[in-house]
Amino acid sequence: MKTLSLKLDDEIFDETEKITFELKLARNRYINDAVSLYNLFNKRKLLKKKLAKESKTAAKDSLSILREFEKLSDKD
Repeated sequence: MKTLSLKLDDEIFDETEKITFELKLARNRYINDAVSLYNLFNKRKLLKKKLAKESKTAAKDSLSILREFEKLSDKD
């Protein structure tokens, strides 16, 4: 486990303290869970962006191949 020094805005810290108290959860565990959830969110966001880019590229290639097949079938 890594040790980390972290600066939080006062409002975020105060809200975190209230929530962790109510949940009877260690602040460290709460922040770890929050970062883990945010990482998952951003991984999905990056994957969505990558898939959209690759889908666009594949669509262009598919149209090009389809046109070539149409040219071949027109010759018959």
